[in-house]
Amino acid sequence: MLDTKYLLTDEQMMQFITKGYLVLQNDMPHQLHLSIMNQINHVMHNEGNPGNNILPRVPDIQQLFDTPIVKGALSSVLGPDFYMHPHRHCHYNQPGNQTPGGGKWHKDGYWSSMRSHRPWWAMIFYYTHDITEDLGPTAIMPGTQYYEKFLGDQGETLLPTGKAGTMVLVHFDLWHRASLNVSELDRYMLKFQFLRLSAPEFPSWNHQSREMIVPEGTPAIHMNLWQDVWNWLRGEPTSKQVVTTTTEERLLALRQELDSENPTDRARASDELGRIGVEAASCAPSLGLLLKDPVETTALNAAYALGQLGTQGIEMLIKQITEGSSLTAERAAYGLQGAGTEAIPALLRVMKHEDEKRRALAVFVLGMIGSSEGEVVPSLISSLQDQSEWVRRNAVESLGMLKNAGEQVVAALAKVLKDSIRCEADDASESNLTESIKSYVGDQPYITNKVGYTAALSLLRTGKTGDVKDAVQSLEQALYSKDRYVRAYAAEALTHLRTDEAVDILIRYYRTSRWCPDTSKVSTF
Repeated sequence: MLDTKYLLTDEQMMQFITKGYLVLQNDMPHQLHLSIMNQINHVMHNEGNPGNNILPRVPDIQQLFDTPIVKGALSSVLGPDFYMHPHRHCHYNQPGNQTPGGGKWHKDGYWSSMRSHRPWWAMIFYYTHDITEDLGPTAIMPGTQYYEKFLGDQGETLLPTGKAGTMVLVHFDLWHRASLNVSELDRYMLKFQFLRLSAPEFPSWNHQSREMIVPEGTPAIHMNLWQDVWNWLRGEPTSKQVVTTTTEERLLALRQELDSENPTDRARASDELGRIGVEAASCAPSLGLLLKDPVETTALNAAYALGQLGTQGIEMLIKQITEGSSLTAERAAYGLQGAGTEAIPALLRVMKHEDEKRRALAVFVLGMIGSSEGEVVPSLISSLQDQSEWVRRNAVESLGMLKNAGEQVVAALAKVLKDSIRCEADDASESNLTESIKSYVGDQPYITNKVGYTAALSLLRTGKTGDVKDAVQSLEQALYSKDRYVRAYAAEALTHLRTDEAVDILIRYYRTSRWCPDTSKVSTF
C-alpha cells in the first residue's frame, strides 16, 4: 500500500498540467546508479543498444520504478493502476556530439490514433549519473505539450539537471530534444513510457483545493484547457464556467479584441470569454473564425472557449468539424471534448458524415468524453465495421475509454482482436489509410497491426467486465501476433484477468519466451 505522503500535491499537479513536467529525485544508494551505469556501458559497447530489452538486460533498473516517490508521482498523474509500456529505450549521448544544437525538437511518435490533451500517457527520463548542462541532458520546452506546431524562439528551453537518479516526469507530448554533450563523458538517459488504464473517478493525488492555482512561467495562458484537464483528473464531469455577471460593455470589448492584430490579445479575449461561459454565447461566431487562426495558441483558446458556451458554442464546433478545413476540424474536436456530454447527440450525427476524417474525429471525441449513456456504445460498436481503418481504430480505442461500458464492449473488442490477428497473413491489410489521414496520424511503422494493437490495449482496460472467456481466447491468439506490442499488451491483459485459464496460457507462453538478461553474444552457456 503506497503511503499517501508520496503522492503529488495540488501545486505539483498544476505544474504538470500547465508546464508538462516534474523533476523527481529518487533517494537510492549512489552505488546502485553506478552499477546500472556500468552495466549499460558494457551492453552498449559490447552488444549495442538493447532497445525494448533494456529492462530485462539490466533488471536493477526496476528498483528505481518501485520506489514510493516514482510510484506516487505516476499514480497521481495516471491513476493507481498505471502500466509501464513495453517500449523503452536507452539514449546514448556521446562526448562531442556534432549534431547542431544536440538534436531536433520533436514530440515522440504517439501510440494512439490521435494525441490527447488529457494525460492518458506520460514518460520518465532517468539519468544514471549526476547530470549537468555540459553533459547534454534532454532539453524540454515547458508548456508546449498541447501544441502541434513548434514554438521556436517563443518557447523556453529548460535543461533539467540533478544528482544520479534524477528522473524527469513529462507529459507524453511535450516538445523535447537531445542537447549538446560538451563534456568528456558518456551521457546515458533511459526513457520509459507509461499509460493510464482508466479514466479518473476521483483525484489520485493529495488533493486539497478545488481551485486551480496557476504557476508562473507558462508560454501562454490556456485557462479553459487547463480547467478541462484539472476537472477531468479530479473525476468531475465537464462543468461550464461562470465567473461573474458580465456587462454588455465588457462583452463588446472582448468581441472587439477577438479582431485584434495582436495574437496575444486575441488569445486572452478568447480565454476570458470561455471563463464567462454561456453569457458569452453571442460571441460564438467570432470565436469560430479563430479556429483557423495562424497562431495555434489563439486557436486552442477559441476552441476550448466555444466548448464552454453551451448550445451555441457546440453548434459552432460541430459546424467546424463537419464543414471546416482539416486543421479547424481537429481543433474543433478538442473544443467538443471540453463541451462534455452535451455534445454527444451532435457527435453521433457526425459519425455518419461522408468524410472519414470527420467520422474519426467524432469517434475520438466520444472516447475522450467517456460516457457510455444512450446510443454511444451501439454507435461505436457499429463503427467497428467502418470502411476506414482510422475510424475503426478510433472506435476500438474509444470503447476502451468509456466508463461502465458493459459486457457487449468486451465481446466486440475480442472479436476485433481475433479478426486482426487472422488478417496479419495479408500484408496489404495492415494499413489502408488515405493520404489525407496519413498526413495527420502518420504511418506509425512501429505498430504493424494497428487495429489489433488498439484492441489489445482496450481489452487491457476493460477485459474484466462480465464473462471474460471471449477476451481470454482472443488474447491467447494475440500472444502470437506478428506485432510485438500486440503480444506485450495481450500478456499484460491476461495477467490482469488472472483467471485459471489465463494463468495457464501465460505459463505456457512464458516457458518459451522467457528472456535471460545474462545471455549475450559473448556468452557461451
